[in-house]
Amino acid sequence: MLRITALVAGLALAGCSEPAPEVSAPIPAPEPTTLGGVDLDQPLRAIGTEPFWSVDITPEALAYSAVDSSGMRADNPGPTVQGTTAVYAAAGEDGTALVVTLIATECSDGMSDRTYPLTARVEMGPQTLNGCAASVAFLNSEPRP
Repeated sequence: MLRITALVAGLALAGCSEPAPEVSAPIPAPEPTTLGGVDLDQPLRAIGTEPFWSVDITPEALAYSAVDSSGMRADNPGPTVQGTTAVYAAAGEDGTALVVTLIATECSDGMSDRTYPLTARVEMGPQTLNGCAASVAFLNSEPRP
C-alpha cells in the first residue's frame, strides 16, 4: 500500500509541474531587398545631369538636392519592388509628391566613363528627371572604365 501511495503522490506532483518550454528554431534574418544586384537596404543615390541633381535614399529618408533648388526631404516609406522596378513614393512636408523609380538596367550619366547598375526616374511635383543610381559605396569607389 505504501508503494501505491508513493506512486500516486509522484504522479500527482508530476502533473503539477510546469511543462518544459518549447524550443523553437531561431528566426532567420530577412533577406536583403535587391534590385539589379544592388542592396536596397543600404544607402543609395540617384543622380542626374543638366541640371545637376541627386536623391539620397537612406532607410530614414529621401533627400532631393539640386544646384538650382532648395531641396526637399521626405520620410522613406521603403520601396515597392515589382520585377525589375523599385518605387519609393513619398511626400515632402509641404505635401509635394516625390516618387523615385529605380529600374534594373545599366545606365550612363553621359559625362563619365562609369556605368551605373540602375536607371533612375524622379518625379517631384510636375517635374520629371532622368538619371542613374547606385549604392553610395559604389559611388565612393574608384570610377570604372
